[in-house]
Amino acid sequence: VGNYKRTVKRIDDGHRLCNDLMNCIHERARIEKVYAQQLTEWAKRWKQLVEKGPQYGTVERAWCAFMSEAEKVSELHLEVKGSLMNEDFEKIKNWQKEAFHKQMMGGFKETKEAEDGFRKAQKPWAKKLKEVEAAKKAYHAACKEEKLAISRETNSKADPALNPEQLKKLQDKVERSKQDVLKTKEKYEKSLKELDNATPQYMENMEQVFEQCQQFEEKRLRFFREVLLEVQKHLDMSNVASYKNIYRELEQNIKAADAVEDLRWFRANQGPGMSMNWPQFEEWSADLNRTLSRREKKKASDGVTLTGINQTGDQVSQPNKHSSSLSVQSNTVQSVQSSYNPFEDEEDTGSTVSEKEDNKIKNVSSYEKNQSYPTEWSDEESNNPFSSTDANGDTNPFDEDTPPAMEVRVRALYDYEGQEQDELSFKAGDELTKMENEDEQGWCKGRLDNGQVGLYPANYVEPIQ
Repeated sequence: VGNYKRTVKRIDDGHRLCNDLMNCIHERARIEKVYAQQLTEWAKRWKQLVEKGPQYGTVERAWCAFMSEAEKVSELHLEVKGSLMNEDFEKIKNWQKEAFHKQMMGGFKETKEAEDGFRKAQKPWAKKLKEVEAAKKAYHAACKEEKLAISRETNSKADPALNPEQLKKLQDKVERSKQDVLKTKEKYEKSLKELDNATPQYMENMEQVFEQCQQFEEKRLRFFREVLLEVQKHLDMSNVASYKNIYRELEQNIKAADAVEDLRWFRANQGPGMSMNWPQFEEWSADLNRTLSRREKKKASDGVTLTGINQTGDQVSQPNKHSSSLSVQSNTVQSVQSSYNPFEDEEDTGSTVSEKEDNKIKNVSSYEKNQSYPTEWSDEESNNPFSSTDANGDTNPFDEDTPPAMEVRVRALYDYEGQEQDELSFKAGDELTKMENEDEQGWCKGRLDNGQVGLYPANYVEPIQ
């Protein structure tokens, strides 16, 4: 009696399992979304790094194909996330709402109906069972009383001091006990027979209610199986045609990389095959100061040309030279490191977040595609930066008979683009090394972090404190 409560509890468990399955799917959808976002961010960042880096030609396209693959896979995982939440999650939520109906007083209508059905089916049989238990108790008590009366009668026969009248009472007690035993036994057997007769109907009624609960649970189990199969289809991208095409296309792009073709392109665009600009006779022009040599610059008295000036922060440019091309802009200077390791954890080195992000996107190798290179050369061995005595390029092709000066680190205040081959080009905020002090014309000699040595306007930089 009362063991049907396990079956009734299963209905409440079914509602709770719907919530658990929805939470499970929701967590997986969140993982899919985060993974998709990380793929997109990775692809965007590395696409910029590869495009700005020194890699070129078909190998560059093959490398960039990985970023395209990541973007496409990211879209597929976002679709998976959408399917899980918009289809599977909502389907469970709606089914749960239709299958379980809450009551005003708490609990579910289905639980109460099962509880009432079992109780109603069990009530008649439980009543007869209670009668059987009472008859059984009475019969056993009568048997115990009979045994006790017989024992007293036996003991009294052996006692000579007991008078006949007392002995008669004991004998009468034994007789009544035997009659009580027969009477309670008959009642016990009768109630037990009635219980046995009611048992088949009881079993039929209970089984009928149980089958109703079984059918309700079967619907939930079949629904869960159906939903899990749909979740499996949404997660399994191995059968998605577009997913297979992504990697088929990636393989084709990688196989399309051709070293011979890249070398041919580099020869035609950066090597002997590129269009030549041989020296030709040029008429004198008023803008002659743009083609003065370094020694002539020192002798000139009409000034120099300053271009590409960018103001940093609230600083005001005050060049003491005439400028034929002057551009002042208000920008925030961000120092750029010469190299960046994308696999190194970011540490708090005093730089701002924007500076770190700028460094990430700025460089992936030591130089970029559009980086300018010094073209100064000399037939004097001592001034040749490619001589065997100094293969690392540290020799200075601009050395003259000037007294040595202590090298000082300086920071550029403005953008400057070199107008001659012996001039440096830098951006506002770049750091370089001043090798010689300012000459009488306002020029300094310095060295960039990439090793390039040249001239720059002295008032375009400030010492680093």
